[in-house]
Amino acid sequence: MSLKSTTRTEVNTVEMVFEVGAEAFEAAVEKAFQKARKNISIPGFRKGKVTRKMAEMRLGEGVFYEDALNELINTELPPELEKADFELVDRPSVDVESVSKEDGAVFKVICITKPEVKLENYKGIKAAKTVKEVTEADVNSQVEMLRQRNARLVSIDDRAAQMGDEVNIDFEGFFGDEAFEGGKGESFPLRLGSGQFIPGFEDQIVGKSVGDEFDVVVTFPENYQMEDYAGKEATFKCKLNGITVEELPEADDEFIQDATEFETLEAFKADAKEKLEASAVREAETAFDNAIMETLIGMVDVPIPNVMFEHRIDGLVQNFEQMLEQQGMSLDLYLQYTGMDMTDFRESNRDRAVSEVKLRLALESIADQEKLDVTEEEVNESLKGLAEANNMTVDEVKRRIPMLDYLMDLRVGKAVDFVKENAVITEAPAEDAAPAAEEAPAEE
Repeated sequence: MSLKSTTRTEVNTVEMVFEVGAEAFEAAVEKAFQKARKNISIPGFRKGKVTRKMAEMRLGEGVFYEDALNELINTELPPELEKADFELVDRPSVDVESVSKEDGAVFKVICITKPEVKLENYKGIKAAKTVKEVTEADVNSQVEMLRQRNARLVSIDDRAAQMGDEVNIDFEGFFGDEAFEGGKGESFPLRLGSGQFIPGFEDQIVGKSVGDEFDVVVTFPENYQMEDYAGKEATFKCKLNGITVEELPEADDEFIQDATEFETLEAFKADAKEKLEASAVREAETAFDNAIMETLIGMVDVPIPNVMFEHRIDGLVQNFEQMLEQQGMSLDLYLQYTGMDMTDFRESNRDRAVSEVKLRLALESIADQEKLDVTEEEVNESLKGLAEANNMTVDEVKRRIPMLDYLMDLRVGKAVDFVKENAVITEAPAEDAAPAAEEAPAEE
């Protein structure tokens, strides 16, 4: 197989024409015949003993052409494409332009190519890295969360129900004098203010005392899920069986000793502050890194083949499906729950796929421009953990993974470090500072 011509027909598309001479094509046809011979059955010949001439006379001269062409495409075309000065991003499309015993075959190959990205100004990208100051109020909020986690419910009967209380009620709903289905409950726990019941229901329990029997009159919303109830006025006959409130422990040394490994409240606060400060630093680092990456994504303004986005969406869908399987759920069931079909789900991943493809192109370009290569020692060191986890040698791991892709992953990692090391840190306004984590992990 030899290259006849190469033509860039449009952006990221190259048309290549290859030809196979008559002698090489004849050899491929003979190979296809020998492979198919054992399955050919023609009257007058034992199965597997028919001659090629007889097979072509009975079945047509081109009977083995398709198999011969496929063999040439699968075995001889790939090494020819590897010689090209571009990188494919999808399986090429192959058309047979002509084929004959006398002239051989001519193939037209359409190649979708990786876009050429050459970035400028990727050194000195400006991004904010402002660490939020951890205040006494932040630390005190950690104490309050610890108290909330250790709260206990206490029954009371010396006052009426208030918003925030948890009440225990019996109720039965009526449209006029007729009870309706699903409107009855006994010893039902309800936190007032939770919005669990129809709007207005919980408000009418406020002010009632344990043992009170009373009516609650409400109107079902117009958009209520049960159409027969929507917009109707209902009366619920209720009885308040009990009221419980949360009792929070005192924030003192004794409480801290019971709830955590610390001996004093001050020691707990000091640890909480340290964790919040570490969290604030991480948040600032993450915001800084994200801002740099977003800037890089914005620098990629060349046309990108849509197939690259589709392939990345394939990867995102596959990753999500594997995550669901680990949780005991299938993707089909997830789509049913969410009311999406596969087209909708793929489209929901498109923006992320576009950003990830652009970022990868940007980082690969930087790795090339800065000649960021990896040494054999770095490769071996990076694979050591994977090898140990699978009880294999590093060389065995190398034989089992796509090393070209892995090497590029390592180079991309170096490109990320290079861009961050050469970025310029700026101060953001206080209101834009990265927030401290909502809760520092408390050691209990």
